[in-house]
Amino acid sequence: MTPRVRVVLVDDHSLVRSGVKAELAGRVDVVGEAADIAQAIACIASTRPDVVLLDVHLPSGTGDEVIAAIAPEHPAIRFLALSVSDAAEDVIRVIRAGARGYVTKSISASDLADAIQRVAGGDAVFSPRLAGFVLDSFTAPPAPVAEPDELDSLTPREREVLQLIARGYTYKESAEELYVSVKTIETHVSAVLRKLQLSNRRELTRWASERRLLP
Repeated sequence: MTPRVRVVLVDDHSLVRSGVKAELAGRVDVVGEAADIAQAIACIASTRPDVVLLDVHLPSGTGDEVIAAIAPEHPAIRFLALSVSDAAEDVIRVIRAGARGYVTKSISASDLADAIQRVAGGDAVFSPRLAGFVLDSFTAPPAPVAEPDELDSLTPREREVLQLIARGYTYKESAEELYVSVKTIETHVSAVLRKLQLSNRRELTRWASERRLLP
């Protein structure tokens, strides 16, 4: 009998991990779990799974940081992103880091199990509408971007907030997307507006659109 694929789950929500484990029971072997970047790196290094099922937003950073820490030492380990986000920038960032696929959390249990099997076998797997983001990122001509010093003045989290707000997310929706409080989002938005010398959300959206920062 073919051995089941060995999987590590990386997601900061214990209920999500429990749900995924329950749905995948009997289909794969979950050999470890982690809730943040440090836990993920330690767990993956010690268990050496076939596939890491990886959320792209973690409390201490982003999923691509986990890939960057593991891939050079363990190139045989495959990464499959599993996220609520379907933002082009999230997809492209984690694929450029080395993930073999990206699916959203609306995926069915059977399709997720199939995606894990395919990634373990070396295939690339994407939720249907996300595949276009990856193709576009490699085929589109270079687009004008913001001046380096403008973006460099923002922290990684502030850039995430900027993109969400510019795409029309409310403060509440942004907070839910990033698993932080509304007050934290308000603080980040104020910092972004101050650093970019903008006055309001409308100017922020126009600023991001002009610099081709939106999907």
